[in-house]
Amino acid sequence: MTRIFEFGGQTFELAGEAALFWPHQSTLLLSDLHLEKASAFASSGQMLPPYDSLSTLHDIAALVGQYQPERIISLGDNFHDDAGEVRLPPDASALLQRLVAQADWVWITGNHDRNLEARWGGQSVEELVLSGIMLRHEALRGEAAPEISGHFHPKYRQNLRGRIVSRRCFVRGPRKLIMPAFGAFTGGLDAQDVAIYRACDLAGSEHAEALVPTRAGFVRFRLECAGAFAK
Repeated sequence: MTRIFEFGGQTFELAGEAALFWPHQSTLLLSDLHLEKASAFASSGQMLPPYDSLSTLHDIAALVGQYQPERIISLGDNFHDDAGEVRLPPDASALLQRLVAQADWVWITGNHDRNLEARWGGQSVEELVLSGIMLRHEALRGEAAPEISGHFHPKYRQNLRGRIVSRRCFVRGPRKLIMPAFGAFTGGLDAQDVAIYRACDLAGSEHAEALVPTRAGFVRFRLECAGAFAK
């Protein structure tokens, strides 16, 4: 099996369970890191293990070591909130600084971190176009160019022997590619939810599919949503 697929006239490789490597651009694509989500929840009395940021950054470091990208692009909601940059603990901060120094890092802002300062280096932008493909945080209906985004944290859910199994997935339509959340503790939305289906901006007989990473490659599932075009 292969982990390679095409979108927007370009070839991509599934990197781990929730990232993409873009060989033509020597770029690693990530989305929805939600760094410091645990500390944000702790401030409101909801306790989560306080190691989400470090775990997420170690996972990124492993992919950087494997693919050696020249560029890393994070597609928004990099931090769980605007104050997350300040709360990032010293060990996670040091690791992030090393990662940003290893490649041309681009932070795309999201709805959780619109005021991202990129204090560890790199550049902060609202959106970016590479090789004719639009990169932004949330899919924009009516966008003419092929588009890669995040925001929805898609997961494919399947009933296996009476048990619901949920896996992170990529959602691919003719013009839209929606990435799963990369960060720890991020949760996810059913890939067949009406919000995701509408974001795919389908027309006529077009359909979207879930790409679910496996150890050897990926499995494709056609997505259906009966209420997708309801007003």
